[in-house]
Amino acid sequence: MDSDLLAAVVAAVVAGLGGWFVPRLIARIPEVEPQPADDSTVTDKADDPPEPFADIAALPGLAWRSVVVAALAGALLGAAIGRHWAWLLWVPLVPAYVALGVVDWRTRLLPTYVIARLYVVLVALALVGWAVTRDTGALVHAALGWLAYGGLFVVLWFIYPRGLGYGDVRLSGVLGIALGWLGWGPVLVGLYAGLILGGVLGLVLSLLKIVDRKNNPFGPSMLVGAVVGVVWGGSLWSGLYGG
Repeated sequence: MDSDLLAAVVAAVVAGLGGWFVPRLIARIPEVEPQPADDSTVTDKADDPPEPFADIAALPGLAWRSVVVAALAGALLGAAIGRHWAWLLWVPLVPAYVALGVVDWRTRLLPTYVIARLYVVLVALALVGWAVTRDTGALVHAALGWLAYGGLFVVLWFIYPRGLGYGDVRLSGVLGIALGWLGWGPVLVGLYAGLILGGVLGLVLSLLKIVDRKNNPFGPSMLVGAVVGVVWGGSLWSGLYGG
């Protein structure tokens, strides 16, 4: 079997098996404490109390749907990355990203409980990857990816905090590290794909009167955009600047 095909198959299996535990991960997220009605400092994208995480975790069919989504994402990532240290930075963490996408779609929140743990795991994997591969360039790119992707979202949040939740800012740093390890192409393509998808999704949802534009869940678009960056970012970057 071709090595890249093997990487894709193994990635689909690993991510898919992890997807079965998405409901358990969501159930472990601490519930959001109610905010005082007159608290002018609240900047959450949703004004109403969010759906309890325990209720989301108990949704019928969530486990098998998460398995399918995680397996598909894992297969795409595995095929694109192949036998590369970045496989470990992406594939095992797919279930956590699926959980974040589900929670953001239902609540317009990206819990720090999950994102903080992703930060720890990704930084540890990047440092171990540097120790194993001695690929200083990849480590530097991961740091620069965090700075570029995360820095842009900090600026966007500072300019218009009501249009972008700070959970999106935290997630941007996580994605910047993981994309950055693969190079500038994945970072930039992943970033812009997420922004474009978020704008299109927000417009569609507002036209269908599902949500208004300020309550558009941006996390799922960022996550799909990151997958686009992994799959096509390198080839697009090479086509533009490599020839």
